[in-house]
Amino acid sequence: MRGLGRKTFVVSTGFQFSVTHRDGGARRGVLTTPHGTVETPAFMPVGTRGAVKAVTPRDLTDLGVQMLLGNTYHLYMRPGDDLIARAGGLHRFMAWDRPILTDSGGYQVFSLATLRQVTEDGVRFRSHVDGAEHLLTPESAVDIQLRLGSDVAMVLDELPGSGVSESEARAAMERTLRWARRARDRFLAVAAGGEDLGAPLATPGQAQFGIVQGGIHRPLREASAAATEAIGFDGYAIGGLSVGEPVDVMYEVVGYTAPLLPAERPRYLMGTGMPDDLVESVARGVDLFDCVLPTRNARNGQLFTRQGRLAIKNARYTEDPAPPDPECACYTCRHFSRAYLRHLFLAGEMTAATLNTLHNLHFYLDTMRRIREAIVFGAFEKFRQEFRERFSRQSPP
Repeated sequence: MRGLGRKTFVVSTGFQFSVTHRDGGARRGVLTTPHGTVETPAFMPVGTRGAVKAVTPRDLTDLGVQMLLGNTYHLYMRPGDDLIARAGGLHRFMAWDRPILTDSGGYQVFSLATLRQVTEDGVRFRSHVDGAEHLLTPESAVDIQLRLGSDVAMVLDELPGSGVSESEARAAMERTLRWARRARDRFLAVAAGGEDLGAPLATPGQAQFGIVQGGIHRPLREASAAATEAIGFDGYAIGGLSVGEPVDVMYEVVGYTAPLLPAERPRYLMGTGMPDDLVESVARGVDLFDCVLPTRNARNGQLFTRQGRLAIKNARYTEDPAPPDPECACYTCRHFSRAYLRHLFLAGEMTAATLNTLHNLHFYLDTMRRIREAIVFGAFEKFRQEFRERFSRQSPP
């Protein structure tokens, strides 16, 4: 623990972060965790239930995935955090030896659970799996993630959603801050050996990130950032975006929120997004990202290329011998044509999801690699402009 003025930062054992290069607002850094290092900016594929859909851990390793995201809610519902703890933690359970970040489960509770009731204690809800009633509190979210043994754990926050009033966004932000204080107290109590989880910690050096909320209201974001930093987390996330607001509004919020967060701590933008969102958010100082888009869209037959999105089911690709992206060096593009991938998708073959997912993940990871390289050489703004000129959000007809 080290003091800095009136603020105290607790850095978990085995967790460190350093910024090695800056180019404008963009940062390149190194995140050290108990399960290895992560070069940032980095994208984390989403392993919802302890697996990234349609691919194996070996595939992820071959792709160069540095860090995965696991969903606390889904793992808590099935097979259960106690079972995973008895199996030696999530890394051992899913045979993944690189870093894992787990969310708090709050987003899934708000989006999936039925009969949800938010109180000061936490969120009472019925499981989407079997209808059983549960209470997720700031403390229980900490305990579940400690039993899972992730390298980075998120605090429980209240997601107000898109289109809420400023007063509703303020109430959710203030409750998130109260929950964050409780979550930090619980986390430190367990780390100090003062609490018993009923199972050995799978990752003793786990770090904890706080979450900044406040909707699209700048005064709320500023208040949330200051109060969350004062609690003293190992890293900080920007939550509550990519929930329906216009993309230019999202960029604006990220643009004024990220610089409010401690420069020596990692900054994580939750649940975003499209490839150009990653580039623009890096320009605004973000270090970590996650999103289901590359994997979900792959299963729906949409491939990301340097020119934009490609809908492989379109008739125009029926006899197209070209790879999905002629500039891509992934396994899919080196071996298969658009015609073959279209055939697999229309035939309902499982291989279609695998090959499409391998390509999309490679595209996202390669984009991040190119971003890191551009930052080192002081060429990020040039990269950003070229990416903006070439990549289109619209799929060709």
